[in-house]
Amino acid sequence: MPELTHFNPAGFARMVDVGTKDRTDRTATARAVVYLNAETYALVRDGKAKKGDVLAVAQVAGIMAAKKTSELIPMCHPIALTSADIDFAADDAAHTITVTATTRCNGETGVEMEAMTAVSVAALTIYDMCKAAQRDIKIGEIQLLTKTGGKSGDYILGE
Repeated sequence: MPELTHFNPAGFARMVDVGTKDRTDRTATARAVVYLNAETYALVRDGKAKKGDVLAVAQVAGIMAAKKTSELIPMCHPIALTSADIDFAADDAAHTITVTATTRCNGETGVEMEAMTAVSVAALTIYDMCKAAQRDIKIGEIQLLTKTGGKSGDYILGE
């Protein structure tokens, strides 16, 4: 079983030293799914929510979150992102919006947490902008889909 790296020999939390690691191009893609009822879904899809364009605001929120990940997650390193992109896929039959984030950098540590934080905050922003119309919105399936770069190699969900 792999050992957890965010604890020092005394068992206290620490930020891992990445100073000796090689700089490589790194990417990560994550997703989250927002479950809405038919009425709320139509408001979002048609751009008729009272608070404005839900997906445009969620897109900006997700990008901002990726940039601020190290301020939110205690042991994350500040990373100079070279790219953060948020996409949405609307499913008319299921009344869901799938949020996907892809983050990139050239650095000593990965960008998985930035992608995961981006989809989480984008999904929470959808919730926030729609909560007046629906109180039982569900957010699920927050997960890493892919990562590339670094000594641990590439990761693809399901492989």
